[in-house]
Amino acid sequence: MKTRYYLRLPDAKLARGSDPALSFRSESAEGFAEELQSALRTTALFEKWKRAQPEPDEVDSSLAIVDPEAQVTAEQVDLHVDLIAVTSLPGAVFKHRLRVLAGSHWQLRDVTAG
Repeated sequence: MKTRYYLRLPDAKLARGSDPALSFRSESAEGFAEELQSALRTTALFEKWKRAQPEPDEVDSSLAIVDPEAQVTAEQVDLHVDLIAVTSLPGAVFKHRLRVLAGSHWQLRDVTAG
C-alpha cells in the first residue's frame, strides 16, 4: 500500500543532516525531490550511511528496503520547500532516510493514502 507524505523544509539552506557526505546537496526544490526520490528508490544512501556506523554489521537490515516506484515532487515557496512523496516504504524507513538527508530540518505536514 502506498502512502503520500506531505513535507516541508522550512529553510532549504538548513535542510542538511549531521554528516555532510550523506546530506542533501541541492538548493533547488527539484534537486531536493530528485535526491529524496533516489534515496527511496535505491540502497545507495543507506549503504553509505551503514558504512559510516561504528558497527555496520549490527545495523537493522529492515532499514535497507527500497521502493523502486517511489515518486517525489517539490515546489519552492519563498524560503521553504514543500515536497510530496508517494512510497510503499514503512514510515520508520522513510523518516530515517529524511533524517539522514535533512537532519531535523524538515516537517511532516500530513499523511494520506497514496
